[in-house]
Amino acid sequence: MLKTYQIIIKGQVQGVGFRPFVYVLANNFKLKGTVSNNEEGVIIIATEQESTIFDFYNQLVNNPPPVARITHHQINQIDFTPFEDFSIIPSTKGNKLNLTLTPDFALCNDCSAEMNDPENNRFQYPFTTCVNCGPRWSLTNSFPFERANTAVNSFPMCNSCLKEYTDPENRRFHSQTNTCSTCGIQLQLTDSNQKTIDLENNTLFKKIAKLLSDGKIIALKNTSGYLLCCDARNEKIIQELRKRKKRPHKPFAVLYPSLKILQNEISISENELKILTSTERPIVIISTKKYQGHIDLKSIAPHLNQLGVMLPYTGILQLLASELTFPIVATSGNIHGSPIISDEKMAIDLLSNVADYFLHHNLKITNPQDDSVLKISSKFEISVLFRRSRGYAPNYFDFQKPNNQKVLATGGHLKSSISFTPNDNIYISQYLGNLDHFDVAERYSKTISYFINLFEETPHVILTDAHPQYQSNLFAHEFGNKLKKQIIEIQHHKAHFAAVLGEHQLFNSDDKILGVIWDGTGFGDDKNIWGSEFFTYEKGSMKRVSHLSYFNWIAGDKMAKEPRLSLLSLASEEMISSIKNKFTTEEWLIYQSILKNNKLKTSSMGRLFDALASLLNLVDFNTYEGEAAIVLENQVEDYQLKNAVNYHPIIENGIISPQLILQHCHHDFLTGVNTSQIIINFLYTLSAIIIQIAKQQNIKHIALSGGVFQNTTLIDMLMALAKDDFYLYFNKQLPPNDENISFGQLMYYYHCKM
Repeated sequence: MLKTYQIIIKGQVQGVGFRPFVYVLANNFKLKGTVSNNEEGVIIIATEQESTIFDFYNQLVNNPPPVARITHHQINQIDFTPFEDFSIIPSTKGNKLNLTLTPDFALCNDCSAEMNDPENNRFQYPFTTCVNCGPRWSLTNSFPFERANTAVNSFPMCNSCLKEYTDPENRRFHSQTNTCSTCGIQLQLTDSNQKTIDLENNTLFKKIAKLLSDGKIIALKNTSGYLLCCDARNEKIIQELRKRKKRPHKPFAVLYPSLKILQNEISISENELKILTSTERPIVIISTKKYQGHIDLKSIAPHLNQLGVMLPYTGILQLLASELTFPIVATSGNIHGSPIISDEKMAIDLLSNVADYFLHHNLKITNPQDDSVLKISSKFEISVLFRRSRGYAPNYFDFQKPNNQKVLATGGHLKSSISFTPNDNIYISQYLGNLDHFDVAERYSKTISYFINLFEETPHVILTDAHPQYQSNLFAHEFGNKLKKQIIEIQHHKAHFAAVLGEHQLFNSDDKILGVIWDGTGFGDDKNIWGSEFFTYEKGSMKRVSHLSYFNWIAGDKMAKEPRLSLLSLASEEMISSIKNKFTTEEWLIYQSILKNNKLKTSSMGRLFDALASLLNLVDFNTYEGEAAIVLENQVEDYQLKNAVNYHPIIENGIISPQLILQHCHHDFLTGVNTSQIIINFLYTLSAIIIQIAKQQNIKHIALSGGVFQNTTLIDMLMALAKDDFYLYFNKQLPPNDENISFGQLMYYYHCKM
């Protein structure tokens, strides 16, 4: 007996070739019916024998398309409906959007092969995509994910593309981003004065490769924004790029033309290989201790023993790579501190004094995104996201919304992101940047407006950081007052703690959990600057149980930019003579006066790292955020934990003395202990402190977050000390830094006592 069933599939199921996959599978099972997108996912109506439909259903949910991710599925019998065949029907939008969105996917092997095949009609067409790959979030104007709702809609398909689009046997069957050189996106190469350089398509990338080899800087418009590129072997041009971009020391990412060239120069682990070649295709930070290539490492990553590398992930980068025999710098197309540029006019205005040549194209980018960045710890291979953007945004999986409230979380300040729960899902924006910069604040505001318009929902509640001077706080209050909505401030470190609890779904745990939240800055409940916090969590309640003993916070934001000030604040009498030369006579008198009258205190772990970097004469002035801490970690070669010294072996009444730790470091420095060993001892001390506090609190479960836990050496030491006696939880889908604050604000609001 024939029956009709409705199947609902939710998750990452739009823009991933799901409907064409269903169409082919349904025909294999000889089903009759329809498949369509709607505002919640994919809807399938099928008529056939009940057993056949269930066999189809099981096959579908257990073996979906390669880049799909099913989060929910259900099947229900409905009134019998006869169909003549099985078809894909136009999407309908009866309600508001309530589905997982689709991130950008790296170029697949099939499309890459076609672009390099002279017999294929997509030979050297740089915007080649299919249902399994290509930009998605970058080009999304609205949902459901249909061509009409993307920036590609400006390029009507030619007959050849249309034939592919309507052919069930073709890989581009219902591929919404389908274009070719006949009907598609056009490239334009210009000099810095925007004079067009006329070239045949088959010589364009040869020309760009030659320009790079000749020491020129190219601003290349990728599918998620502009990249600034130059020869990674050429010290002179790298230094020139630093000068023009106003980025004196922050490391550049390097694009390798191929995996083969990369593996010939750098040793990579299986996990690093897996991530480098994944559909997300982030920048992966890899050790250069055994580097065997010709990159100018000192210019690209000053004072570091690591390098951020990536492989080509779009057609444009693949075609350029096919003409290269050497790695190139591929850094965000912006002036240091500003957001990545995606608009041609803005690129010309802002980058004409940076780039010698421009490669433009006429595809509009809706959501500009930086490349995501990730690192894997060397011993325990713990994966740590440093920046969550292209390939990951804007989805977050494994979230069960506890109520129907629509909540907007405005995040932090230095590494801003926003989170929004307009429906059953949570959406977390791509990395937006430091809100001190006007351009970043403007994009931040536009991103919030975009989310609200996309989902056609206004938040009931607006969450923000408790710091009264954060731009996110100021925006939340202005926006919330305008909408007459409730505004709730959530303490910075409690949001960090809630973020890692939320990622591991620990809010309903029967066990008490210790939260270790270490970073540079956060406005505390006592109005001091927190940053080394130990909390306990139990049954919806967080309690602060320990932290570094307070020391002077001086000169406001300047302290985070000048590690010498952290050293000055923490210095003992015996250190004074050796650090006085870091200041002019006038500065010394001013800061002594400030210290004498200072009232603002801090428990910042980030500033303790800074103080050590200055004490060891590594960094006195940060030229980018976290420079001192990064340089510190990069002084460490290999280490044996059994040889490490604990500078703070006893903790009484939860009191942790940063001065004591620093005094031991200073003593070892004066007595000739090498820099690497001092840093190993320092990191070991911090790891041992965490374990000791956990034992004192009689807690086995430890959740760790905050920017300090980007230090993968510290993570590995903790894993080694914890053994099987403790359960450690680190951020996994989100970075430990302030990008997770918006998510943490949501988690705190939903699960903790306010």
